[in-house]
Amino acid sequence: MNGIDILASLTGALGGGGVRVVDLTQPLEPKTPVLQLPPEFVQNPPFEIEVLSKYDERGPAWYWNKIKCGEHTGTHFDAPIHFVTGKDYENNATDTIPVERFIGPACVLDATKEVESDPDFLVTIEFIKTWEAEHGKIPPDSWVLFRTNWSKRTDPADFLNFAEDGPHTPGWDAACIPFLAEERDILGVGVETVGTDAGQAFAFEPAFPCHTLMHGANKFGLASLTNLDQLPPTGAIIIAPPLKIVGGSGSPLRVLALVPG
Repeated sequence: MNGIDILASLTGALGGGGVRVVDLTQPLEPKTPVLQLPPEFVQNPPFEIEVLSKYDERGPAWYWNKIKCGEHTGTHFDAPIHFVTGKDYENNATDTIPVERFIGPACVLDATKEVESDPDFLVTIEFIKTWEAEHGKIPPDSWVLFRTNWSKRTDPADFLNFAEDGPHTPGWDAACIPFLAEERDILGVGVETVGTDAGQAFAFEPAFPCHTLMHGANKFGLASLTNLDQLPPTGAIIIAPPLKIVGGSGSPLRVLALVPG
């Protein structure tokens, strides 16, 4: 089957219900939770939206808004340049990453039961290999998505889950990041939490291992995903292109999954 036939088949499947499109994106609005850093650092500002005109004297026939936010707000993409370990790669920003690297098969690791009893649960190499024993080896150039049902926490305070010692959210054990990035050669990881690292990852060795090691391997991150419960363990395709911000370290984006119907 040539490329034309493949695209025609996909078009027919999309129109006929053979392939569903699942939106993995959180709504972006002023109440959208944003990552909170220690107070000595610059903070990510909340999302802002202001009407420029809405069929009124400012513009009688059109409606549009002005928006303001950090690159890493809501459902967002992390480029390698986002972290110091990825700063020296070529084509490491949102405008220079080859576009074919934004699309890849999804491998969905389901840890909802574990996270329900332990909000600090970490994915380990053992957990991944147990998943692979059932679903097959994670193929190169895949998106590895960590399903936790964390996105079902609709209250912002519950979503960020801060305590006196900092946030408590699930994430990745430090050892599994080079395993995924190097031994499995994935595109990147995706999570339902506000950032790709666990809430307590500031105290890990190295600190923030998903950022440090994943971007250090020239890989990507997706944060604040939702609807991962609508994806099968394998078989879906993820489409996750960020905005083409020149020199951008990331951006809000609309993440879509193509799922067999």
